[in-house]
Amino acid sequence: MKLNIEIDCTPAEARAFLGLPDVTPLNDHLVAEMQKRMDANMAAMQPDELMKTWTSFGVQAQDQFRRLMEAAVTGASKP
Repeated sequence: MKLNIEIDCTPAEARAFLGLPDVTPLNDHLVAEMQKRMDANMAAMQPDELMKTWTSFGVQAQDQFRRLMEAAVTGASKP
């Protein structure tokens, strides 16, 4: 014997029927917090801000950055 049951309900109705908690407010809060943090970090990723930071340390920081880029290029060319 084969029995098929088809239930037509929304996800909220299914959660309520199964006794699962409604985590919509928690999810909304987490998404808002993630957006706020991403917006705050986007300012640090702007090229002009990065250059200001790097050049504020002087020639030593520029030399370290050049060596970092050289190491990345040589490391990427190795199989």
